[in-house]
Amino acid sequence: MAANGTSGQERSGATTVAELVRAQWGDHRVGAKYGDLVLTHHELAGGAAVRAALLGELLPRGAEPHLGVLLGNVPEYPLWLSAAALAGAAVAGINPTRRGPELARDISHTDCALLITERAQLPLLAGLDLPVPPRRILVVDDPAYRALLEPYEDATPDGITAAGGRGPGAARTPTPASRMLLSFTSGSTGAPKAALCTQGRLAAAGHSLARYFGVRRDDVHYLCMPMFHGNAVIAGWAPALAGGAAVALRRRFSASAFLPDVRRYGATYFTYVGRAVQYLLATPPAPDDRDHTLRCGFGTEAGTVDAARFAERFGVRLTEGYGSSEGGAAIQHTPDTPPGAIGRAAPGGDLAVVDPETGVELPRARLDPAGRLLNGSEATGELVNRGRSSFEGYWRNPEATAARTRGRGEGRVGAGWYWTGDLFFRDTEGFFHFAGRTDDRLRVDSENLAAAMIENILARYAPAAGVAVYAVPDPVAGDQVMAALALRDGAVFDPDDFVAFLAAQPDLGTKMAPRFVRTLDALPVTATHKVHRVALRQTGFRCPEPVWWSPVSAAGPSESAEPAAPLAPVAPTVPAGSTYRRFTAADRAALLALYRDHDRAHLLDR
Repeated sequence: MAANGTSGQERSGATTVAELVRAQWGDHRVGAKYGDLVLTHHELAGGAAVRAALLGELLPRGAEPHLGVLLGNVPEYPLWLSAAALAGAAVAGINPTRRGPELARDISHTDCALLITERAQLPLLAGLDLPVPPRRILVVDDPAYRALLEPYEDATPDGITAAGGRGPGAARTPTPASRMLLSFTSGSTGAPKAALCTQGRLAAAGHSLARYFGVRRDDVHYLCMPMFHGNAVIAGWAPALAGGAAVALRRRFSASAFLPDVRRYGATYFTYVGRAVQYLLATPPAPDDRDHTLRCGFGTEAGTVDAARFAERFGVRLTEGYGSSEGGAAIQHTPDTPPGAIGRAAPGGDLAVVDPETGVELPRARLDPAGRLLNGSEATGELVNRGRSSFEGYWRNPEATAARTRGRGEGRVGAGWYWTGDLFFRDTEGFFHFAGRTDDRLRVDSENLAAAMIENILARYAPAAGVAVYAVPDPVAGDQVMAALALRDGAVFDPDDFVAFLAAQPDLGTKMAPRFVRTLDALPVTATHKVHRVALRQTGFRCPEPVWWSPVSAAGPSESAEPAAPLAPVAPTVPAGSTYRRFTAADRAALLALYRDHDRAHLLDR
């Protein structure tokens, strides 16, 4: 192998992740950075071979070749991803925010025969009934771990794949069909599902993104999103591996450390989720905000307003993408994609927006010159892929796998399609626009609304640093709109100012104004830095932070501390957004009584 490693042309022909790892052997350029630690591509490939050899020894005969990785974004994470690829094994990324039986369930459900972790995570495992015996729990910052690796220091990537490992549990030589990842979904409804991703699909995703973003060998991909999630692995690590670029690791995302890290490592690319962008925008502006090496960011749900603010402040274009961890559908941003849109269907996909109940394709969306949606109720539906998808199913969950390809309506319309579970609309030019999740859909006075569309409007409210919109049950029928506003430092919620803001928004439909407004310092987030909508929805107006509301009352809004009375479902409702006052303990008691009267109190805990 030449000292400079495999050429980009040779890498582009790789059909497995194992081939991409082997291509690093002999490449002595910088491949990974973490603090003061620097590893070359050659060292990464060698380290992967060492770990793959150990894996072959430790895997019990007949066990599924699955290893759980419970780590922060430290160098051992990509090393074990690469080791698994060489050995034909699969990595289950274990979410460290899970606790107790839920954490044990994730490890057990994915049939992990080996668990890779670190001292900081050991308290999470204490007292759990785990399927992995202590001798197969490897603690990477324990001296005993180094002793385990020492006998295999002479291993090479080619030696691993040619021999198929060295022990009784050795895996087969990997192929494109070999399992590579078991990526847990968010688990917003029921236990998280482990989506399968083969080596072929992950390698193809890496090649595709490397081509799309023009990844160069001197690029540095900054991995600050958690690697147990597909965002960092599929959209960050894989294209770096395919393009011969380096990676720089941050143990966990930090808004204050973001630019210092970027400058220190010379990072040129990063992945994000919308909430992380909001965190970055909330940091104090500085005159050197544009003094960095970043060229672009790639992610989801930043929102048009935040993306524009980010580009203006940091001089970096954020490219919104769409592609589920399951691989069932993908949307690609094109140069002519208008503001607010995600893009067009990626090559090979036959995407459509359909009625989620019948499977019938919906009319195209009409937008005014300012890009505001004019027919959202009739144009917003579920995104499906009617063509061939790369969805590979869920591990040991045939029911969930079947649900993704179910049929709907008469004649089982849509059987065999991939149903994304996401709401979109498609404009007359064929561009797709994200409108929320199906479980984020609200039904107010028999009208269907998408939470994301309301969020895009409320994001214009200057005092708010972050916005989340979600449904709370109406005490009689359907839903009411509730919004959580994370206020900027020093900002105070002024109900009259908020009413004036709502009145000035021409695209705010008559049912879109929030009935309830919760103000807080920061929005709750999941481990992947997405807004924790389940937590917001479950607490609703029963939360410790201040809540403001437009009362449900026949008598109109009351200026007193007492609730307006009577709270009668047969009476007309004060339009949400026409006025707001504090939601008091007496308001809460009267409203809960109304829920009980109509046997809907149980819906508050859904």
